Amino acid sequence: MMDQKQLEKYSSAFTLSDMEIFIFPELLYALVLANIMSPEIWKWRDDKWFTGIDKMGPLKKIHRLKQYIMDHYSFNLDLETWGLTDKQTEISRFEDFIDPETLQRSNALFGYEGDKYYFDIDIRKHFGLDKFDSDIIPYWKTETVEAMNAFRFKPGHPSGAGECVSLACLYAAALFIVAKVPLEKIFLLGTPLHSQNFILVDEGVLTNNRRIMTKAMWYNGTELSVLARRALENEQVTMVAHSTGYIHTVYPEATIAEDSYTLLRHKLSGYLEIPVNFEIFTNFLRSVSRYQKFFQLSFQCLGQPKYIRLEKAFAYEHDSNNKIGDKTAKKLFCEIDEEDLSINIEKERAVLAADNFIFSQKTNKDFFALFQQEFLALAANKGFMDDLRKFVHTIPSLPSSNKHFSPSFPVTLSTALSRDEIISVLSGIRKHSVTVDLAFYAGRQMDSCDWKPFLKAAFERNPVSVDYFSEMEMDQVYKILSGWPDESIYDGNGMATPDEVVNYRRGEGIEKAITFINIAKSRHLEFVADQQDQKIILKIAQHRFEFPYTKKLKPEIL
Repeated sequence: MMDQKQLEKYSSAFTLSDMEIFIFPELLYALVLANIMSPEIWKWRDDKWFTGIDKMGPLKKIHRLKQYIMDHYSFNLDLETWGLTDKQTEISRFEDFIDPETLQRSNALFGYEGDKYYFDIDIRKHFGLDKFDSDIIPYWKTETVEAMNAFRFKPGHPSGAGECVSLACLYAAALFIVAKVPLEKIFLLGTPLHSQNFILVDEGVLTNNRRIMTKAMWYNGTELSVLARRALENEQVTMVAHSTGYIHTVYPEATIAEDSYTLLRHKLSGYLEIPVNFEIFTNFLRSVSRYQKFFQLSFQCLGQPKYIRLEKAFAYEHDSNNKIGDKTAKKLFCEIDEEDLSINIEKERAVLAADNFIFSQKTNKDFFALFQQEFLALAANKGFMDDLRKFVHTIPSLPSSNKHFSPSFPVTLSTALSRDEIISVLSGIRKHSVTVDLAFYAGRQMDSCDWKPFLKAAFERNPVSVDYFSEMEMDQVYKILSGWPDESIYDGNGMATPDEVVNYRRGEGIEKAITFINIAKSRHLEFVADQQDQKIILKIAQHRFEFPYTKKLKPEIL
């Protein structure tokens, strides 16, 4: 029997809102395992896009996987898909787990202001929340791979979709299944406004929504890298989830293996620091364009030095495959119009040249010491120096290592295992690991889960299904539900929530019946439910509603 706290946690495995994952950090990795147990990602291995992937190097495998995700999923974060709740409801739900002040310091919707970018543009207006009372907040539920795939059934969605946490969990599972990256090398990083993964492959790879960032990409100064950098540059990493456990900023105990967390900190620190050479310096100036006006670029042309304002030189990159700072620079210089070149130095601008000795230093300490001598005016510009230092060395705000490390039961799975073997292994360790047990709930495997958490989630946190039918009588609700395809988005005995049934306009008989009950309960209607001969029969007043079903589930669920 579950107590109230357990019931709250386990019911959260079915709705997986950002708030619930923040309060119950085991849920983040539980969803990864649920996706690994799902048949959906295993189907990718049969796609011709992945032919010969086992012969590729680790980094090439990840690039191949990235393109598949880019082609088959879009980023989706709106207010309509999963509906709205309110601050007081959420605070009341979790008051036994966390105090409101801690919640406010750590969660974006309750006052967190770690990334000033969002708050400069007003986060509520940015997400369309300004239309509602300030107490209203979105659910923003994290999707299973099945729910992500089912987006193609929604109007206006030609492919699968998901928000950032969904994409991070999808990536983690796909990296293991398709690219065969060991789970031990995959770390999930959650911040109040974003979620991404850090993978211990090559010099490190960071996933960012649908894309990936290698170390070279992190420092290339493009708009995509600027967006990818923002979370680690500005936000507190609230939690880290791993096959050995998790660590969370709020909770004093950490279940992650201490040596795994130490390894992550070391590898991530290496990924986030790079020596300054000419390419990195010009990448910085590409990234922070307001500083380009301080420089003129110098290069040899027909045996003599020529000069061009740096912002003009960067403008030539827009229509070219060549870049100022890399090995294609000479080709770019040949593309520059003679009218934009000068043989004279502009005295008010610093001269930037690839052969300047400051760019050949082995350490950043030596570089910055020489830079202050070579460029006195720029060295005195605190904003410029701070931004340059931050560009070449980001110090992430990770959860403190000053925790009581109490290792949980680690999830050890070989990439050589089949899906059935993995399910068997995880089934065998459910009683030893809350995370693994929750994975079966997040994966909706209702033939082996307690129904109480599912029904609690279905009837308390599925507002979209209620709103969709709000103007209809119950007989009309029944008619529309019955007219939708009798198919579940979940394999076997998996069970969709009412909001998933309504969002994707389909559902198996039991799913439709529970959706119908959710609407009846929201209207405080009295009903009688019975189950016989593969039918669920609901009676409301003098009306009888039948929902035939095929899933092999125990009849006492209602």
